[in-house]
Amino acid sequence: MSPNLSDWDDDLPPEPEEAYQDLLRALKRKSGFGLFFVQCTPAEADKFIVKLPQEIPQKKIAVLRLVEAIDNLYQPVAEFVKDKQIDILLIKGLEYSLYKYEKRSFGEITEGQFSNLTSVPHILNHLNQQRERFRDDFPISFVFLSRSFSINYFIHRAPDFFDWRSGVFELPTTPEVVEQESTRLLLEGDYKEYLKLRPEEKIEKVLEIQDLLAEKHQPESRKASLLLEMGDLLTTAKEYEAALTFYDQALKFQLDNHQAWDRRGLGLSNLERYEEEIVSYDKAIEIKPDYHKAWYHRGIALKDLGKWKEALASWEKAIEIKPNDDSSWNWQGNALNNLGQSEEAIICYDQAIALNPNHPYAWYNRGNALFNLGRNEEAIASYDQALKFKADDYEAWYRKGNALFNLGCNEEAIASYDQALKIKPDYHEAWYYQGAALIKLGRWREGNNSIRKASEINPDFMNALLDIQKKHIISWFQQKFGLQKLVRIWISFLRLI
Repeated sequence: MSPNLSDWDDDLPPEPEEAYQDLLRALKRKSGFGLFFVQCTPAEADKFIVKLPQEIPQKKIAVLRLVEAIDNLYQPVAEFVKDKQIDILLIKGLEYSLYKYEKRSFGEITEGQFSNLTSVPHILNHLNQQRERFRDDFPISFVFLSRSFSINYFIHRAPDFFDWRSGVFELPTTPEVVEQESTRLLLEGDYKEYLKLRPEEKIEKVLEIQDLLAEKHQPESRKASLLLEMGDLLTTAKEYEAALTFYDQALKFQLDNHQAWDRRGLGLSNLERYEEEIVSYDKAIEIKPDYHKAWYHRGIALKDLGKWKEALASWEKAIEIKPNDDSSWNWQGNALNNLGQSEEAIICYDQAIALNPNHPYAWYNRGNALFNLGRNEEAIASYDQALKFKADDYEAWYRKGNALFNLGCNEEAIASYDQALKIKPDYHEAWYYQGAALIKLGRWREGNNSIRKASEINPDFMNALLDIQKKHIISWFQQKFGLQKLVRIWISFLRLI
């Protein structure tokens, strides 16, 4: 018997516009208690809230907007409807109570993806337990305006409450709405702002991007931008593998997108895959040779591989393209300093500081270059400037202590080491040199305690120092007495012990 193709059509979900008309008819007919679940974006929800009273003027409609997580919906509803005549109550924002439970895997974009949770969110547990009270106390139609993931939570985690539904509907989305929402999200997108978001807020952003990516009216050119935004957002959440997946997906849509190659490189950097990272930057530069960021990031990757000469060439190119970039000048100085060209490095740091006088790392690195040249007083002045802008820089306190130690200012050196150790108590180098400064002042017991602390934190560091000291002692004896006499002294010492 051949299948009836018309039966297959009956199983297909209705088109969004048809679903919207079905929702209107259902709300017009319904009297008394009812549960309606409407899948939509926040922007579509706002439009629906404005439009519905015009579509059904015979019904008294109210809106309960939730702006934060709650554990109990009954009480807010009871207070809201008290002494009011309401036929339909629209509820928006219940997803705020679900974000903290959303532990999804971000490796792939899956429409309607849902996490198998081991616990039930408090708000849904409450709805399961209180459904009879809702039915008996509130003879009104509840319309939950929610994202798709929220409806999945109702299905899987509040089945008792959800089973009483009068219907599930999806609001239609127009190309204009998709464009408007996507443009807004991309304009608001900012890596530094993402860093400030709480985990629940990051989840909210991720879900918003996923909804927009799943829209059928979304053009491929904009999908690439949304995928890059998703990668940046996940990077701030330290979901590095997932972030790289989204950068790769963006490149499937726009293989010639130099920004996508650059951000893919940054994703590989977080995974310490430096060789691959450089390949990504090279691809970005091939597409756009004057792309300053790719040259700059390429220098960082080469530095991470210990290739300071090649890194220097990349930063020189970055400066050629963008001469007013203080960060590139600072890193060019670091390369020169590591290559033993401290005088030239100081010129670069001075240029970085001229462009940005508040650059703590340029001041700190300048101090290191001056220290390498034995110009301890100038180094201290640079460290002081660095600490003026970044008082919690324990390395600047430690380095300042070393410069003071070299000048014989042991009390001041100890005070600097103390500051470093307040910020980083396990800083073994600071403990060691603090001990050395204390011993120079004749405070042997305190000095030995500090050195012992350094040894406990990092025994390898102390063993290395002892090896160096042994070599210095042997060299001194050899110069003083000659090799043969040194051997005789050593034999006599062994007989004594």
